[in-house]
Amino acid sequence: MADTAADAVRRIGIKLAALAQDGLTFAAGDYDLDRYRQVSQLAAELLGTISGRPAAELSIELGRDSGYATPKVDVRGAVFDERERVLLMREKTDGRWSLPGGWADPGDAPSVAVTREVLEETGYHSSVVKLIACWDRDRQGNLPPLPVHVYKLFFLCRRDGPVQPPAELETLEIGWFGLDELPPLSLGRVNHRQLERALAHHRDPSLPTELD
Repeated sequence: MADTAADAVRRIGIKLAALAQDGLTFAAGDYDLDRYRQVSQLAAELLGTISGRPAAELSIELGRDSGYATPKVDVRGAVFDERERVLLMREKTDGRWSLPGGWADPGDAPSVAVTREVLEETGYHSSVVKLIACWDRDRQGNLPPLPVHVYKLFFLCRRDGPVQPPAELETLEIGWFGLDELPPLSLGRVNHRQLERALAHHRDPSLPTELD
């Protein structure tokens, strides 16, 4: 996808925020700590200017992380049935549909993280068949842009075990959809191209894992 000036500025803001976080983790003197706090605030102001969000809100969001700054990891599980319909869940946050998934939790292996998300959000037990892709969220065009850098891990999964009601905390409803009859997608989580690639791997699991 072609970069815009706003894309470039947002990347600079993300890198500044990461630099500030690293500095606040490793700096020893009060002078350096104060300077890194100022850099963090400037990063929030920069990201707020291009996103329209309040800098104070972004400061809180950026301040939730600590230690050496690394990309966040989002896991998504693609389950297909015998008619090549994909299992989707409707998000409470925006009322749109997505592959089940979310942020990986520390301490979980990737396969554990994604099968837990599938179970919680759809009620389906599953097992991982393969890693479809490790994608950079920005390069994939998932919208809206975020103030953090994200890697998206997409897994091909198969149904495995009994079905139970999904957790009510995040899921409005679930459904099986052909790719030619998709409901409105939660594009920050999954887009049509990503579902097409998941179907391609369902049809031919020997395809190599996709990168970037």
